[in-house]
Amino acid sequence: MRGDRPIMAHMVAYYPDRRTSTSVARGLADGGCAYLEIQFPFSDPTADGADIQAACTAALTAGFTIREGFDLVAEIRREVAVPIFLMSYANLLFTHGLEKFLASSAGCGSAGVIVPDLPADYDEGLFDTARRIGICAVPVVSPSMKKERLVRIGALKSEYIYATLRTGTTGPTTRLDDAGLSFLRSVRALNPERPAKILGGFGISTGAQVAEVSPHVHAVVVGSALVREVAKPGDRYTAALGKMRELSGSVHHSRLTG
Repeated sequence: MRGDRPIMAHMVAYYPDRRTSTSVARGLADGGCAYLEIQFPFSDPTADGADIQAACTAALTAGFTIREGFDLVAEIRREVAVPIFLMSYANLLFTHGLEKFLASSAGCGSAGVIVPDLPADYDEGLFDTARRIGICAVPVVSPSMKKERLVRIGALKSEYIYATLRTGTTGPTTRLDDAGLSFLRSVRALNPERPAKILGGFGISTGAQVAEVSPHVHAVVVGSALVREVAKPGDRYTAALGKMRELSGSVHHSRLTG
């Protein structure tokens, strides 16, 4: 059952292995996530903290390849109803071929792609190609961006914007202060006639933090906290399900089951 706080739940494909990552996806979806963000692991993930970096290393060791990743997403797409977004880094897109990667993303059932190191104004054709193929490329913005760059990103009129609530890497705890609120207002104001759906996160790890951020965004992004939960020994489906219900505020609705 869905809670009252929409969440984009982040997971790493093939972590801890292929079969188990499918169970993780089902647990996150059954636990109430509104969106599923599936990261294709990369050996040098520039925006990720220690937990996600370790998960990426383990996933690569478990045999992840780009081709297998698309097969996995297609399998997950058949099992969960929530929209899926692929998160990756530019190196993987260029290794596979930008247009081919985007076409494969659309073909496996992904609603969009998130590429943190291809900013919208230096994107090597990502946004134009995605628009032509019919898949959403989600721009990533951060509080350190100058107003002129935010305006250029707003001109893309993307349905979604991924807003990091602070600079740096994922993992450390984030507090939503006055500066963060001001930044979110600036992002929301980029297209007043049709505001983008803001996906906001970076360092969100507790239900209290989700509740704090939720009123100001379309969905709260939670990554490292979920990866840490899945890293624990035991049934990963139940771990993902329980953590999602805790974060979304729906843990009281029903008994946790495996």
